[in-house]
Amino acid sequence: MTDDKDVLRDVWFGRIPTCFTLYQDEITEREAEPYYLLLPRISYLTLVTDKVKKHFQKVMRQEEISEIWFEYEGTPLKWHYPIGLLFDLHASNTALPWSITVHFKNFPEKDLLHCHSKDVIEAHFMACIKEADALKHKSQVINEMQKKDHKQLWMGLQNDKFEQFWAINRKLMEYPPEDSGFRYIPFRIYQIVGWDFSFDSLCKACCVGEKKCNDRETFYTEAISTNCCRRTAAYFRRSPKRCVSYCYYP
Repeated sequence: MTDDKDVLRDVWFGRIPTCFTLYQDEITEREAEPYYLLLPRISYLTLVTDKVKKHFQKVMRQEEISEIWFEYEGTPLKWHYPIGLLFDLHASNTALPWSITVHFKNFPEKDLLHCHSKDVIEAHFMACIKEADALKHKSQVINEMQKKDHKQLWMGLQNDKFEQFWAINRKLMEYPPEDSGFRYIPFRIYQIVGWDFSFDSLCKACCVGEKKCNDRETFYTEAISTNCCRRTAAYFRRSPKRCVSYCYYP
């Protein structure tokens, strides 16, 4: 994969033209102009928050500003989802630019987690990297890296620096010559709340086999018996209707 540099660049430089507009009930001293950005698909909304906030603060009183959050057509947008994922889940069939509404009040506590600094999203990102490496390399690669390598990986993403990011990330995408590939291929399945869910299709993806698994308990039992990710099985045992569901292909 690390040899496909043109493909990696195309993925990295994928952009979504986006129009940020202030929610109509926000109190302003004058009309708020929309704010346009080309958002990197692989980045996070948290990393553009400062730019958006600075733009709209110009027309708002300081006492009217609290924690910023975003929504699309009534759906709060989760900051810990990559931007490209959010677009694909909620707006892939809409015309561009993607229209996102900006809020400074009435934070949706039941729908979103708080993110008070970039340190929070950095910690989330690194946790995802460590989870993936645990499956691919038994955590050997990530554990052999120094703290400065972790920081360079994050700063490359935060600052949209392809070479800086891939100088470190390439280590995570390689396997020893004597191996035919990774131990496991990590991936995630994201489900929109309210969608009808078929456990049968998930079972096949997780190598549970042809057995029908249309209930949580059967899926849990079959997943464990075939070495599917235990965290996945436990997660679905609790609730099959959550927004984010984890599944790692063994």
